Amino acid sequence: MNNPVANPELLRSLGRLVRGLSALFWGLPLALVVSVETVKTDWLSSYKVFPPLIVTGLLLFGLWQLSSFQKQERPWRNALGRAEVFALINFGLSPFLYFWNQVPGQMFYGFSVCALGVSGLLFLLMLNVVLLRLGAMLPDETLRVEIKQYSGLNRTLLTILLAMVISLFLILQFAPVRFPARVADLFSMQVAIPAFGVQFDAVWVLWAVGCLLVLLPMAMTMALIWKTKEVILENVFGTSQS
Repeated sequence: MNNPVANPELLRSLGRLVRGLSALFWGLPLALVVSVETVKTDWLSSYKVFPPLIVTGLLLFGLWQLSSFQKQERPWRNALGRAEVFALINFGLSPFLYFWNQVPGQMFYGFSVCALGVSGLLFLLMLNVVLLRLGAMLPDETLRVEIKQYSGLNRTLLTILLAMVISLFLILQFAPVRFPARVADLFSMQVAIPAFGVQFDAVWVLWAVGCLLVLLPMAMTMALIWKTKEVILENVFGTSQS
């Protein structure tokens, strides 16, 4: 990598790269929390569709900041472009979280929320590919090895989760009962725990299980983002953040 002090254009692109990584680091947990709360509770309902739009827009902004770095590298640009596509899809589908909270019986809103969930998983998967390509361009062998190991594990976990989601869809699609009716039954199903005297909607149980399966790869992705940002700050700018 060229000396950034002697290359003002590279210095500016590295500054935007750090800002983009920061936006992604904070945007990932905010997007998960805001999405769950928008669907499940009413304390964000007074803000209508804006909270999910803001957090998904933050992720899109982070990728846009990254796009100024090493524009000539084709593998990096291709990985970044795929992640931007899913970030745009997430941004466009995010208002349906609020719509489904207001009208939970509307199946179109339910399908849109499910599509957002799948797109979110694919975004996280593509983001790990982006980090892998970024690590290959940075002059830190330790970081490169860590990203290769942990991003590979993240991609494996997310691929398994996506396979489970697709399998569930296919089971419902080709079940003897008509698919919309099966989905309606799934969303209206009740899960009871007699020993504790509690009862849950099946959709919330599925949502909770999905969140738990996503938390591990998300946490590792955030750790990789933070480590990458720290390496850039320390090795290029001569500073670091605790």
